[in-house]
Amino acid sequence: MGLTTASEFGGLNVSMTKLNGITGNPWDPTRTAGGSSGGSASAVAGGLIPIATGGDGGGSIRIPAGFNGLVGMKGTAGRIPRGPHTGIAPLTVVVGCLSRSVRDTARWYDVCNGHDMRDPYSLPRVDGWETGLGTHLADLRGKRMAIVPDHNTAVIRPELDAMVRAAGEALAADAGLTIVDGVEVKVPGLGLEWAMANLGGLLAELGDLWPGCKDDLTNEISFGMQIASEHYNLQMAANVETQRTLANEAMAAIFDQVDFLICATNPDAAYPANVALNTRVGDVTVGPENNGALTIPANIVGNPSCQVPIGFIDGLPVGMQIVAPHHHDKQVLDLAWLTERERPWPLVANSAPI
Repeated sequence: MGLTTASEFGGLNVSMTKLNGITGNPWDPTRTAGGSSGGSASAVAGGLIPIATGGDGGGSIRIPAGFNGLVGMKGTAGRIPRGPHTGIAPLTVVVGCLSRSVRDTARWYDVCNGHDMRDPYSLPRVDGWETGLGTHLADLRGKRMAIVPDHNTAVIRPELDAMVRAAGEALAADAGLTIVDGVEVKVPGLGLEWAMANLGGLLAELGDLWPGCKDDLTNEISFGMQIASEHYNLQMAANVETQRTLANEAMAAIFDQVDFLICATNPDAAYPANVALNTRVGDVTVGPENNGALTIPANIVGNPSCQVPIGFIDGLPVGMQIVAPHHHDKQVLDLAWLTERERPWPLVANSAPI
């Protein structure tokens, strides 16, 4: 399998493109597979392939992994090299994988991690990901964990809030972690200005094709390019960097108090597949714009974060993130592995009673 569907230029967390139409969720084809690595997640969860690569600049691995009942690991920024031809800005994108099991993810890290001269921000190689899986748990006993399902004040479904709390408490008991209450998790986002700044890389890719290719792009990307071209300025660039510093400080303050953070991955189960932007479905607002509040902070600051399945709502998978300070990737994978061992999930869609 050489190619699966991703949202256009990885710009949206949906599985809808002009080239391929809508990619459905194997648990319910009328529901989204998420994005941007929606096709990869659907293929792995549907049993077509055992593992798939992905990129995560704001949740593009973890969001579809959560919607499809998979493991989705975003390592410390630089853990997996991005060369050759590495795009540096906006310093939020990492390479990772979507898999059915934590062990598969650990083996992928054995193969793929290490410094690459063509990625100046890549980290030195670390060995022993699979063979060491589960061996760090003894060192984690007594470490501190905060359980904040609505990480960064996202609005999440009440049933999911309860599920994340229960799963986090169970993991803390299994690993001998101490739960710390009252930890405030408010990491400022970089806002619309950051989104427009990201489009500079897209303009570089399009080159002389822009603006002549405008009608070939999805409406969202085309509109974003047009607005950024007309309105992005030096003050906005300064605001992005100011907010990035504030985000770094806020995340550091969280990990001054605890060693691990548990939160939801998505605010709800997968929404209808034909929804490209937030919309009202009955009394509930659904769509991709709600998801980023839960996943983007780890991208802005570069922390490792792993999505693991924790159950089902309305017959659809939901999950939680295990977030840690930089370079604690192996400890994150150990906690993910422990969650999987104690409360295993179906390996492919509809392979077990819900």
